[in-house]
Amino acid sequence: MIPLRIYDHAKSCKILLYNIPMRNTKTLSVTLPPDMLKRAQHIAKKESRTMSELIREALRHYERRSWWDDINAYGRSKADRQGIREQDVDHLVHELRATKRATKK
Repeated sequence: MIPLRIYDHAKSCKILLYNIPMRNTKTLSVTLPPDMLKRAQHIAKKESRTMSELIREALRHYERRSWWDDINAYGRSKADRQGIREQDVDHLVHELRATKRATKK
């Protein structure tokens, strides 16, 4: 905390205030097996991160991965319903692009 001195000249007295940063985070307790904790600490040290930063980044990565998994599952279900197989995708993409280019001309 950094003290801020404010002088009230009208009353000739000194007021001492403290600049207290506002936290917008919450504390979370996480338990890890010893070997996993050791690996996490090694990664944090290697990347010059705090454990909190490492866990936040891991959660962001997990969220992105989960989002992509959901998108892929959606795409697979749509393809299955339309009878599209994985080997058909490249041909269909090229066909669609050619059709779009032809309509622009």
